[in-house]
Amino acid sequence: MRRACLCVEYDGSRYHGWQFQHHSTSVQAVLQTSLGRVLDHPVEIVCAGRTDTGVHATGQIVHFDTDVERSDRGLTLGTNSYLPRDVSVRWSRWVDDGFHARFAAVERRYRYLILTSASRSALYADRAWVQPHELDRRAMQAAANALLGEHDFSSFRAAGCQAKHPVRLLKQLRVMQRGAWTIIDVAANAFLQHMVRNITGMLWHVGSGRRSAESVHELLVARDRTKAPVAAPAVGLYLTEVRYPGHFDLPQPDAEDDDLLPLEPLIPLRA
Repeated sequence: MRRACLCVEYDGSRYHGWQFQHHSTSVQAVLQTSLGRVLDHPVEIVCAGRTDTGVHATGQIVHFDTDVERSDRGLTLGTNSYLPRDVSVRWSRWVDDGFHARFAAVERRYRYLILTSASRSALYADRAWVQPHELDRRAMQAAANALLGEHDFSSFRAAGCQAKHPVRLLKQLRVMQRGAWTIIDVAANAFLQHMVRNITGMLWHVGSGRRSAESVHELLVARDRTKAPVAAPAVGLYLTEVRYPGHFDLPQPDAEDDDLLPLEPLIPLRA
């Protein structure tokens, strides 16, 4: 029995999240079905982080075990030949048994996209949060800075979150602009349920002048989700990268990936 690792991207618009459900279509279900056809046996996969309904990914990592021999290229191309067009395997690698897509991860990165547009968008309705008014991105970054470091993120945790504790190490939280786009990049050792969307919702309120940047620190120390604004919608959220210790020797993102949007090349890369 050998362990395989895959990097998967998907448009989550028509899926009821990542996790397998008996009565709804999920990303996990279509990927397991496709792998089962390639390997000729049932496959159960484990992912780095379960995404919610409507959330997308450009760098979801999964693993599974099999006794069937396939080359990396053969496994990637074979699986893609059975997948729907909105799910794709980017690469595959054989790894040692000590690798675990979820528990071996040391960092996860997400990106949130907000498009400023006076009219609705036909192309990005399910791929970005479309808003009619400009945002004060400097105020948003000032608010974001208050969240960096290790904190109790109870104020940014979903009511139904099942994590054992609310403490997380937020390593990066950047608010950037590319033309009409506001891009929020966030990295942490792990995330609570809806944490990124809750943080984004708070930053949007700051950027639109509904709350002050200083109020973010007050909310953080309050440790009370009921005092926080509503979460940003799922449509603008992307799981972009999961990082692991170097000894697993997994492919690394290109050096320029940090400057790219996940919808490239539809969006101009640089203003």
